[in-house]
Amino acid sequence: MKPLPLLAACWVLAATAFPLCAQTPEQDVLAVIRRVFDGMRASDSGMARSGFDASARLVGVSSDSAGNPRVSMADIGQFLAAVGRPRTEVWDERIWDTEVRVDGGLASVWTKYAFYRGGQFSHCGVDVFELVRRPDGWKIVHIADTRRTTNCWTPPK
Repeated sequence: MKPLPLLAACWVLAATAFPLCAQTPEQDVLAVIRRVFDGMRASDSGMARSGFDASARLVGVSSDSAGNPRVSMADIGQFLAAVGRPRTEVWDERIWDTEVRVDGGLASVWTKYAFYRGGQFSHCGVDVFELVRRPDGWKIVHIADTRRTTNCWTPPK
């Protein structure tokens, strides 16, 4: 085979293969969230921190024993300190039924989750993430979640 047709064939194959490898904005957003959860499982606050904007806030919504709503708020530093604290049990948050919406530099993710400590089920709920696209990639600016220990669902196997 002559070099020019061979080179052209390689170029055509490469050009058609690379778009299949490109990630969508939705996949990029989910990769950030998965990296945070990977950091949490590894007790690696640096890995988890890489997914957050420095101004990020967390809001937890639950109910007290009487069924009254309870809201807790924290800044990202409190969360990362807890993630990085050495422990014997792995914190494992599993997500599924995930909806990702992206409009330009804003993304929103709504997903069911189940949280496990050391392999034992702890609680479940819904996570809602808000992300913005920065020059260095997508960053979480806000997480809100519901938390309950009854009427829980579990992730598909």
